[in-house]
Amino acid sequence: MVKVLVVDDEASIAGAVSYALQREGYTVQTAGNGEEALERVESFQPDVMVLDVMMPKLNGYEVCRRLEGRERKPAILLLTVKDDIVDKVLGLELGADDYMTKPFDMREIMARVKALSRRRGAETAAPAPAEDVLQAGDLTIENYSRTVLLHGEALELTPKEFDLLALLVRNPERVYSREALLDQVWDIDFAGGTRTVDIHVQRLRKKLGDMQGLIQTVYGIGYKATRKQT
Repeated sequence: MVKVLVVDDEASIAGAVSYALQREGYTVQTAGNGEEALERVESFQPDVMVLDVMMPKLNGYEVCRRLEGRERKPAILLLTVKDDIVDKVLGLELGADDYMTKPFDMREIMARVKALSRRRGAETAAPAPAEDVLQAGDLTIENYSRTVLLHGEALELTPKEFDLLALLVRNPERVYSREALLDQVWDIDFAGGTRTVDIHVQRLRKKLGDMQGLIQTVYGIGYKATRKQT
C-alpha cells in the first residue's frame, strides 16, 4: 500500500487532498507544519509527500533541506502560491521531485502523486529481472531494486535522479534533448520546464563525484552518457 503524507497549514486543503487520495486507495496522514512533517516522516515512513512551501515553524524548503541525504527519503511534490521560476528552481535544488502552484486541479495532484509513487517503486508492480543490471565502469545500477552503487557504496538518489541516470546509462552515446528527457523521465507535463533537467543533471554529477564525467553535455541539444571515462 502506497503511503502519502500531506503537509499543509490550511486544514481545508490538507483535508481535501487527503480525502481525494484515500478515495484512490492511498494510505494517508497529514501534518500542519514543517516540524510535524519531519516527525511524521520518521513514524509514518511515507513513500510520497505532498508538501506546502509556506508554513509556520519550518517552511517546505527547509523540510526538503533536512530530508536530503536521508537513507529513506520520500518523493516530494511541492505546493506553493508562488509561480516564479526562481522558487521552482530552489525547490528542485533542495531535493523536491515535482512542483505545483496553487490553486491546483485535484486531478493533477492525483496524477502527479501516482507518477511519483510509481517511480518511487512503491506501487505493486512486477519487478525487473535480476539480470537487469547496468554497468558503467565502477558504477552499477540495479533496476530491480532501484539501487545505484559507486565503487561498491550505495548512492542516495531521488526517484527522478535514478530514472534519468538509468535512461542515459542504458543508452550510452545516445544524445537526448532536454525535451526528450522530460518526456521519458517525467511522464506528465512538468511545470518546471527544461531547466528541471539541467538541475537534476547537476545534482547527479555532484553525487557521482569522480565519475561525474559519465554524463556529458551536448551543447545546444542536451545530454548523453559516455562509454569513455576521463
